Amino acid sequence: MAVSYMDFTSPSVRFTFDLNNNQFFKKDNRNYINALSVNQLNTLGNVSLLDIFLSTGNVVEPHIHQNASELVYCISGAAIVSLINPFTKELRNFPIQPGQVANVPQGWWHYEMATADNTHLLAIFDAPIPEFIPASDMLRLTPANVFAHTYCLNEAKVKDTLAPITNTVVIGPPSDCAPEQGHNKRAAAPAYPNQAHYYQGQGHVQRQTFAPPQQQPYIGNGWGYGY
Repeated sequence: MAVSYMDFTSPSVRFTFDLNNNQFFKKDNRNYINALSVNQLNTLGNVSLLDIFLSTGNVVEPHIHQNASELVYCISGAAIVSLINPFTKELRNFPIQPGQVANVPQGWWHYEMATADNTHLLAIFDAPIPEFIPASDMLRLTPANVFAHTYCLNEAKVKDTLAPITNTVVIGPPSDCAPEQGHNKRAAAPAYPNQAHYYQGQGHVQRQTFAPPQQQPYIGNGWGYGY
């Protein structure tokens, strides 16, 4: 419990909040995230949460929380919580169903993929406001020539591959990503890789291909920047 300097006699003290009134991100009516932090509920200590709704094949994009651990609890549906262990250099994939949890230590690279419709996840953080660094921002904001030089890659191919990523994704794949002849084409933009998603569960690798749902404009106010 964080040290509290809250004046609990103040008329501004708040003990309840409706998360439906603070939508962090909306892709469509089946894929969206509501948020709760100390900004909405000023009596919170070192805790905050994201209320996550996903349909099959939708992914909370790869990211890190540099100031918080994350406990992912499955309320309904099913998901794979994937993380990279920075000590063993392993990619670990943890399937969770209702009543099951997966824990992501602070600062670890991770992502969540729904493997069933009507998936509802609760992500609980040990920070009053979890900070968030998404892969889409790192990919779109790092110059292509830096990637090419650092990893000895073809700069033109790097630039062509990453060109469609023009905004923070949060929940992917984007709505303008449609499979066509084994590739995903995004509105006259360069092609993405094949849309097949892979995950490892119960000791073997499984393959699933998902159709992208419709996307709505981003309406959040900046997770990690005081949502």
